[in-house]
Amino acid sequence: MLSSPSSLSQELVSQGKEAASEQQVFNNACRTCHTIKEGDNRLGPNLYKIIGRKAGSLPDYSYCGAMKGAGFVWDEEKLERFIANPDAVVPGNNMKPYGGLASTEDRGKVIAFLLSVTTGRR
Repeated sequence: MLSSPSSLSQELVSQGKEAASEQQVFNNACRTCHTIKEGDNRLGPNLYKIIGRKAGSLPDYSYCGAMKGAGFVWDEEKLERFIANPDAVVPGNNMKPYGGLASTEDRGKVIAFLLSVTTGRR
């Protein structure tokens, strides 16, 4: 069944608002140290295509030993746990003073934003 132009327009507006909300949460929680632009490392490494990347593996970023030795590939579940409590996932990481994002909804928004800007997936 085809959507009417009105309902399609409302759906696009809703998706746009959700994307803006996801980006806002990322900006508030992550952008102080991280970017989503490939090759643009700041205090923290860029998060471009983070999902599917081996932890501590960007060749042009100087990771701490704990992150270099983490021994896993970032997936949505691992990233969700890390955003919630970095020390529980990678003890000895250099994410201080960031201690985690308490809201499950906000963690989901950050992950959705990272997926959308690096894979086009929602």
